[in-house]
Amino acid sequence: MSIDKFNPRTVTLVVFIAVIAAIRTYLSMDPNMFGVSNFSAVGAMALFGGAYFNKGWKRFLFPIATLFISDIILQVTVFNKPGGGLLYGGWYYVYGAFLLMVMVGRHLRKIRPENILLASIVVVLIHWLITDFGVWIGNPHYPQTVSGYIECLVVAIPFEYRFLAGTIIYSAVMFGLFEWLKGRYPVLTGQ
Repeated sequence: MSIDKFNPRTVTLVVFIAVIAAIRTYLSMDPNMFGVSNFSAVGAMALFGGAYFNKGWKRFLFPIATLFISDIILQVTVFNKPGGGLLYGGWYYVYGAFLLMVMVGRHLRKIRPENILLASIVVVLIHWLITDFGVWIGNPHYPQTVSGYIECLVVAIPFEYRFLAGTIIYSAVMFGLFEWLKGRYPVLTGQ
């Protein structure tokens, strides 16, 4: 990479997402923190990447790659089961929801606290409806009816509550810190 192609904004955005993914991975590895592991930064990572990366492929690639790498690390270390695959069952529902979460960030027109709060709520709703559809479909623990899907959604409420709290808090930190940095270092406002 030549020096004229160095983009401090892109590097800063990637570092933000990587640090948050590292925190997510670390908290999930600590057995004392496992109960709050769904207090996750995943929604904030998607929202942040969607909002700040200017090129479409970067908007999707960097958050998805970071999620993928942290998922692989967790799968190999924490959730390592004999005969288990590289990723967990139903990963495609999680990644599909994640792509939609990035799209929510893409449509954030103005970075203001109320917009980030609303986007965080939308991100959690997407996560809840899509990933729990993956939990419900074909699962013998739930009737394969609308009421069975609703039952699955209700069971997930405590997890989604923690996911909402994590998304709001991590989003506030990521967006707030990056906006503050943009104010101090104008080079970060560039395209």
